[in-house]
Amino acid sequence: MPDYLGADQRKTKEDEKDDKPIRALDEGDIALLKTYGQSTYSRQIKQVEDDIQQLLKKINELTGIKESDTGLAPPALWDLAADKQTLQSEQPLQVARCTKIINADSEDPKYIINVKQFAKFVVDLSDQVAPTDIEEGMRVGVDRNKYQIHIPLPPKIDPTVTMMQVEEKPDVTYSDVGGCKEQIEKLREVVETPLLHPERFVNLGIEPPKGVLLFGPPGTGKTLCARAVANRTDACFIRVIGSELVQKYVGEGARMVRELFEMARTKKACLIFFDEIDAIGGARFDDGAGGDNEVQRTMLELINQLDGFDPRGNIKVLMATNRPDTLDPALMRPGRLDRKIEFSLPDLEVGTSFHCRKGIFSSCDVFHFNICHLPYF
Repeated sequence: MPDYLGADQRKTKEDEKDDKPIRALDEGDIALLKTYGQSTYSRQIKQVEDDIQQLLKKINELTGIKESDTGLAPPALWDLAADKQTLQSEQPLQVARCTKIINADSEDPKYIINVKQFAKFVVDLSDQVAPTDIEEGMRVGVDRNKYQIHIPLPPKIDPTVTMMQVEEKPDVTYSDVGGCKEQIEKLREVVETPLLHPERFVNLGIEPPKGVLLFGPPGTGKTLCARAVANRTDACFIRVIGSELVQKYVGEGARMVRELFEMARTKKACLIFFDEIDAIGGARFDDGAGGDNEVQRTMLELINQLDGFDPRGNIKVLMATNRPDTLDPALMRPGRLDRKIEFSLPDLEVGTSFHCRKGIFSSCDVFHFNICHLPYF
């Protein structure tokens, strides 16, 4: 009689079943299992999601939205309606300066504030401010009734100084700088090594170099190397042109230098690049008319910030000039400018590589004679 029941329908004892070995899934089986939960348009949906992410990334790059240490939340989490309601319910505050703290170690300290062109008051703190947030000499926000301190304010910095900070990284890298291999190695030793590997200097018990002077003829790559450094490091980069610090009124240039280093100290790490430093760093002399007195005051403030009473902190200073012989000896001494890197004119081999770096010419042997007769070489 034929057997119409299959093996899966016939009742058998458990011990009569053959123990079959468990076979591991291969890549084909895993790929097949992944397709079980997918629909017909899963691949197209995944492609659209990837395109959306790429477009969002491009929009963020164009609009300049990026991570910063300002403490702001992403724009998607902003609640503008609630912020507007809060501003309408709160009263506007007045800017004052805390000049002295009375009984700072007690449980109920008092604060002497100076409202500009008005009067001085002895006030308390509001409930929203902790005593550790207020220091002497700090700008604070006070109400107009009881003059209680509500919020601490950041130091006042000239907008001209704030605009010197480079927000976007330049697109120049070390590979774009030709004929400056030795100079780049020295520059990386001064700038990158103390920022990336500070433990090396701690183990040796020495202070890392904090200043470098780039000097040489015009067009030899001094500013280009500084732009490559700004591209390489993640530290805040501030670019200052020497002529910007030459001001008309007495004390304005020195104040800008002071606020420049004050802003740099608020950063975790900062690079300050002074281009054409000979505009303010020339040797001091007296011409009898006093025309260069303001420039000399600006240079003295710069010298004081480089190696003065206040510590410089994690601030690296780069200076560039094509006239190093005119700089003041006080500016050139070690401790202020620890390294001096010379940029000389390129030789024939390096100059030839400039013209052939992008493969414009298949062979440069034909152009050797013409290049040798260029006035640049």
